[in-house]
Amino acid sequence: MQTRFKTRDPQAQGLRDWAMGRTAFVLRRLAWRVSTASVQLTDIDGPRHGVDKHCQVSLVGVDGLPVVASATARDWHGALNHALARAAAGLKRLTRRAQHGRRRERRHVRDERLGPGPLDAGIGGT
Repeated sequence: MQTRFKTRDPQAQGLRDWAMGRTAFVLRRLAWRVSTASVQLTDIDGPRHGVDKHCQVSLVGVDGLPVVASATARDWHGALNHALARAAAGLKRLTRRAQHGRRRERRHVRDERLGPGPLDAGIGGT
């Protein structure tokens, strides 16, 4: 998994190593599904304080499907943690949908290999 970090804020630049490590930690079990992870930190209203730290996490899966999550909080840590949690949940949901579709296909293939059932041959019906 390749991780990218982008920010224009000098305070956020100091959090680069922490953000990269935190991203790797949160996505460690899903790393096989992610080819690229991008973290972008922005300060919405500059040096004024308040709920203005924005984090956007973009994940691109190995199948090319993107998952984008963003969060706004009082500090960078909260914004990054919330955005990573949302992105991981979205990726899990996407993975679950893909596996559910594959499972349905497998059952169909397996049924064809077994040949016609009792209802197809007219044995079990009225």
